[in-house]
Amino acid sequence: MFLRVVYCFLAICFFSSPTTMADPIPKELEWSDLVPKDFDAGTPDIAHIGQAMAGPQTINAPVVKELDGQLIKIPGFVVPLEGDDNKVTEFLLVPYFGACVHVPPPPSNQLIYVTLPNGAPADAMYDPIWVTGKLSTKEWKGELAQVGYTMEGISVSAYDDF
Repeated sequence: MFLRVVYCFLAICFFSSPTTMADPIPKELEWSDLVPKDFDAGTPDIAHIGQAMAGPQTINAPVVKELDGQLIKIPGFVVPLEGDDNKVTEFLLVPYFGACVHVPPPPSNQLIYVTLPNGAPADAMYDPIWVTGKLSTKEWKGELAQVGYTMEGISVSAYDDF
């Protein structure tokens, strides 16, 4: 009986020790990873490209459910939503510069609504960045767009993979 108690105690110590709960390495994604492999949005022919650029956003685009809850790192551009002159605390992460501002929004599965409680420097928001955080397939709707993914941001860093 004593040995059982000792083994249980050691098992509890091992599984709750900080070494087993070390920070996991985020999964690095590209924007194409946010689109289900079997989803075909179709490619507009040349006569319809101008209409597509001027048209509304593709909403309810399917998301990759397996990404829900994963720690990821993804590059993109920021469309600020909340913050002040010094830091941004909520933003849309978009795959290309000007999305949602100068052109219609990308499909909903190509947008991530990010909350960053500690904020990110506002002056770094005009260059491409890496965002690391916990991804969710929970949708979000705002004035600019409908979003297929949300993220609890952990960190932001400069994108230097040119």
